[in-house]
Amino acid sequence: MSEVEFQIVKSIGFVIALVAVLGLQRLLPHAGRPGHWRLNAGLWALNALILGIVCAGCACTVSRWAEVRAFGLLNQVDMDVRFAIAISVLGLDGVSYFWHRANHRIPMLWRFHQLHHSDPTFTATTALRFHFGELLLGLPLRLIAVAALGVSIPGVIAFELIFAFANFFEHGDIDLPLELEKRLAFLFITPALHRRHHSREARLLNSNYGTIFSFWDRIFRSFGSSSSDLQVQIGLPGVSDVLGPEEALMMPFRGIHRGW
Repeated sequence: MSEVEFQIVKSIGFVIALVAVLGLQRLLPHAGRPGHWRLNAGLWALNALILGIVCAGCACTVSRWAEVRAFGLLNQVDMDVRFAIAISVLGLDGVSYFWHRANHRIPMLWRFHQLHHSDPTFTATTALRFHFGELLLGLPLRLIAVAALGVSIPGVIAFELIFAFANFFEHGDIDLPLELEKRLAFLFITPALHRRHHSREARLLNSNYGTIFSFWDRIFRSFGSSSSDLQVQIGLPGVSDVLGPEEALMMPFRGIHRGW
């Protein structure tokens, strides 16, 4: 698979995931607020442009490089392709957990990540609300993880598609049936679990860092229970409910709003 084909598959999966979660929001709304989709979409477009210029298809390139040189854990062993893909998704999600937690604990990283938490609403488009600085800082870590694990191109694609859906789903303004939600939360991050993570209250904010699997939080003692019947005040204290594009992009350089 070429880098261009990789980007096409990834983009199609991204669109399908977003449309699916937007549909769930309409069917099972939690707060029913429209969200700040114009700013969030604008930030996503800028990020896509910058990352496309800096490193379009880099994960695919690194994966191919590791395979040719038999570099990385999974390239050292002979195993079923499906099992290797499962390990790849698990491993890369674990890296994402630790990176997310670091973004809350290290002041320099929080300066960029706080833009994501500044959204006063909690909807699928909140998953688009990131500063390009955060994405650029995290890119080397993700590429190193792909190489170190020896993730194949199918493994990278599987992770990207699952991660995209999980990211939109966990930010969805969705009320799941409580029994279903409880069952899902045993293994996966649900909207209610991640809604807690977007709280203005520090004790709630500093929990549930996972994206796909919830057991990372359970293992490393950052799990906080939540359900759709819990009402959470979303956003950051001292941040305007309506940020303009310039305010959003300059936020990392204008101080730190509470992150821990």
